[in-house]
Amino acid sequence: MTLDTSAPAPAGGIGFFEKWLSVWVAACIVAGIVLGNLIPGLFVALAGLEYASVNFVVAVLIWAMVYPMMVAVDFTAIGQVGRQPKGLVLTLVVNWLIKPFSMALLAVLFFNVIFAPLIDPADAQQYIAGLILLGAAPCTAMVFVWSQLTKGDPNYTLVQVSVNDAIMVVAFAPIVAVLLGLTEITVPWETLLLSVGLYVILPLIAGAITRQILLRGDPTDTRRIDAFNARIKPASIIGLLATVVLLFGFQGQTILANPLVIVLIAIPLLIQSYGIFGITYWAAWKWKVPFNIAAPCALIGTSNFFELAVAVAISLFGLNSGAALATVVGVLVEVPVMLSLVALANRTRHHFTEV
Repeated sequence: MTLDTSAPAPAGGIGFFEKWLSVWVAACIVAGIVLGNLIPGLFVALAGLEYASVNFVVAVLIWAMVYPMMVAVDFTAIGQVGRQPKGLVLTLVVNWLIKPFSMALLAVLFFNVIFAPLIDPADAQQYIAGLILLGAAPCTAMVFVWSQLTKGDPNYTLVQVSVNDAIMVVAFAPIVAVLLGLTEITVPWETLLLSVGLYVILPLIAGAITRQILLRGDPTDTRRIDAFNARIKPASIIGLLATVVLLFGFQGQTILANPLVIVLIAIPLLIQSYGIFGITYWAAWKWKVPFNIAAPCALIGTSNFFELAVAVAISLFGLNSGAALATVVGVLVEVPVMLSLVALANRTRHHFTEV
């Protein structure tokens, strides 16, 4: 039996496979944890295939997810983004004026107050640091997947991600330094630049070349692009599921060894994620932002650039630190949370205007 991932989605919703994507992801989470404990040597070997804390196996899988959306990017339409500035304004305000500080506040509240009787004070400070690193690193790659699942405007999503990347180069280190109370912080620039190159620039170039080839002869006829994306869509979904298996396989032993700590770290992360999404989504609705811009806008503000956060945590505090563990929990929480928000957005799209 084969799943028809190219079947059209019902109006205002998503297709059959995406509708139950959370089920497949849940199965992959279990599979990753089990495999990570049964054959840890395999995942150790795969984890070693990296440079500047960027794992190349995960990078290839994310690339497979992002590439189909890049084929849909119409460079001639990017200049029209200025006609809808509200989505970009919301993304920038949430990512750089709200999200880092709300995450820091929640981290301090939970680990210095609510969870204080359960956590050693030194460990609590490590977990706070890891959560701050996550809050200050907006998503670069996976947001293309979430945008695609809500049928977001690919051109607008690209612009939002590109502007965030440009700001991150100059703003990430100062924000983290202030929130951590440090006078100096070492940002692994190789990780930052390599991640942007692998997850954004290379897929974008490949998508642009593919689009030109498909439109050869009639630049206005996009039917071949639609047909091409329908054919490669299963590879995109497989890339997402394989990524989940790998990420949970890498941390399978850690999850089983520290179940209570994992839950405690996840609680403020969940509150932050749903809270930030709610604020952004509500603001987009009040500001009458069209759904295909509003949904990706809220999802960009919610998700994190976990590769960068993990790399900085390791470089500052060490591989086995509580800060590194907290950033890894961010990876574990992200996919299920984002899928639930994608489903919520698709169920409520009728409240928004359409372009």
